[in-house]
Amino acid sequence: MPHSFGYRARTRDMFKRGFKEHGPIKMSTYLIPYRVGDIVDIKANAAQQKGMPHKFYHGRTGIVYNVTPNAVGVIVNKVVGNRYIEKRVNIRVEHIRHSKCRKEFLDRVQRNRDATVAAREKGEKVSLKRVPAQPREARVVSTEGNAPQTMVPVRYETTI
Repeated sequence: MPHSFGYRARTRDMFKRGFKEHGPIKMSTYLIPYRVGDIVDIKANAAQQKGMPHKFYHGRTGIVYNVTPNAVGVIVNKVVGNRYIEKRVNIRVEHIRHSKCRKEFLDRVQRNRDATVAAREKGEKVSLKRVPAQPREARVVSTEGNAPQTMVPVRYETTI
């Protein structure tokens, strides 16, 4: 029998609720404020079929461009052929959450600002550039009082 090509075809695991996350949607979901310019992750919640995004947008990240009482408009980039198309999708708030993709960057900005203020008070200069992990320093292994040992595998013995 051929498979179907419906709107929610092959989404059995995609729209499944997580372990111990079944039941009605929590009230705190509706109390989260969204503003234009926020970066949000799209994750469809199967408990609410209204305003559910198409399966293509599940797991995508976009930018809020419009806010209404029950939903938000999100701009998502979609690869079509050899180009990106900017898609505008209207999604209810049950199916989105604030993205944590900028969290590390914002933390680094705060750390840099604190380091700059501290250095300015001391009258020092501080480098704020990220430095990749450097190679380990060279070491010399001495055989003085440390005789080399020959390693051999342990013989197999049955205990029957």
